[in-house]
Amino acid sequence: MPKEEGSLTLQKMFIDGEWINAQSGETREIINPFNQEVIATAVEGDRNDAKKAIEAARRAFDEGSWAQTPASERGELVQKIADLIRRDQEELAKLETLDTGKTIEESRADMADIANVFQYFAGLADKDAGEVIASPILDSESRVVREPVGVCSQITPWNYPLLQAAWKIAPALATGNTIIMKPSEITPLTTVKVFELMEEAGVPKGVANLVLGAGSTVGAEMSESHLVDLVSFTGGIETGKKIMQAASGNVKKIALELGGKNPNIVFADADFETAVDQALNAVYFHAGQVCSAGSRLLVEESIHDKFVEALVERAKRIRLGNGFDDATESGPLISAEHRDKVESYIKIGQDEGATLAVGGKRPEASELKDGFFLEPTIFTGCTSDMRVVQEEVFGPVLTVETFKTADEAVQKANDTIYGLAGAVWSNDISKAEDAAAKLRMGTVWINDFHPYFAQAPWGGFKQSGFGRELGKIGFEEYTEAKHIFRNKKPAPVNWFNS
Repeated sequence: MPKEEGSLTLQKMFIDGEWINAQSGETREIINPFNQEVIATAVEGDRNDAKKAIEAARRAFDEGSWAQTPASERGELVQKIADLIRRDQEELAKLETLDTGKTIEESRADMADIANVFQYFAGLADKDAGEVIASPILDSESRVVREPVGVCSQITPWNYPLLQAAWKIAPALATGNTIIMKPSEITPLTTVKVFELMEEAGVPKGVANLVLGAGSTVGAEMSESHLVDLVSFTGGIETGKKIMQAASGNVKKIALELGGKNPNIVFADADFETAVDQALNAVYFHAGQVCSAGSRLLVEESIHDKFVEALVERAKRIRLGNGFDDATESGPLISAEHRDKVESYIKIGQDEGATLAVGGKRPEASELKDGFFLEPTIFTGCTSDMRVVQEEVFGPVLTVETFKTADEAVQKANDTIYGLAGAVWSNDISKAEDAAAKLRMGTVWINDFHPYFAQAPWGGFKQSGFGRELGKIGFEEYTEAKHIFRNKKPAPVNWFNS
């Protein structure tokens, strides 16, 4: 077990089938962003711990039986993990809310989604029997099979700690890979818990390894090591670029999801009340700490004033508070450092000439003074060349721009280095579909915002990254295609003189 029974005293690493401390003896305090209370202590690994985990995963893949285990059996084990997550979903949800500050309702929804992800990939495990290709050569057989990539480093962010881990762990195990997982050093609790469940489910020794620690040390080793065959990373764009460089050492496969600056386009003929409500949900869900947050609102000019007035009035009433309070609609930001970053963008927006319509400061309520809270913020009078419009703020900050024509809306929406997600609101479905077809993004919602599910791929265009998670494509990311050709009647070719 990684900790004393019945407590959150010490969170340990899981390497080669054992719960261990960091070789350095270092630890890190894990705090609740609602009140800065220390809720756990986690061991703080470094490069040496990462090397140990990578070596264990390499041995398990090269010398163990996991990759050769029948796909149906791998699927059964992944399904068992799904069942255990459902059994313990309330405990997991509480840990997630403690760790991230999000509402317990959000955390419970996350846990349901996580179980569904494991179940979905469990079902896919034995469904790919390969492909027979019509060979142009007489008396031959040609087929394509998919095999596991090998050793996979997986690095996840702090905003959806276990959800992002599930998107990586489930397909990797279902396809026969071995893994090294590194959660964010500030939100490790639910990932540690799921590794307990994976141990209970019977994942073989060395197949799944968990290293705790900072990205600059643990993450760097996981990206650079020549013993690793694939790196899957979700997080910031600058770290993603470093991982690309590190991975070039042995030309390992990479899958990157690097966030976005996601446009939410509202045409004048959209259902007004629904579009307003969904615009709020798009940007303020989880205090805006969502890679696909609709933080860039594009409103048709004729309805701009009315739309902004409605947004501001409702944004003022958003209830901030403890994630365990049923009345809370939005929790705190993850840390003091991150709140400082978001506040710096609010100042940038003001300096650039945007109009602060609401928010922009810390709440005054005494019960929120110890948490990392920031009021829901709206900027109007924004233009596409502003940094606050172009750069990912990752907080409760909405920028509002206007457009006159559909072509102008699409042009502005695509005017970004990112291409993760976006939405179009209109009762004219032909117009909405046309705009959606022109948006350069991995996911486009029409008359909705935020839905995702295990069956549909997730990932971005441009500098939002490459590779996909979820869906059949996300399953195939963890495989290599191999062509096998068999000559049924081999004979000498007599090309060279005998």
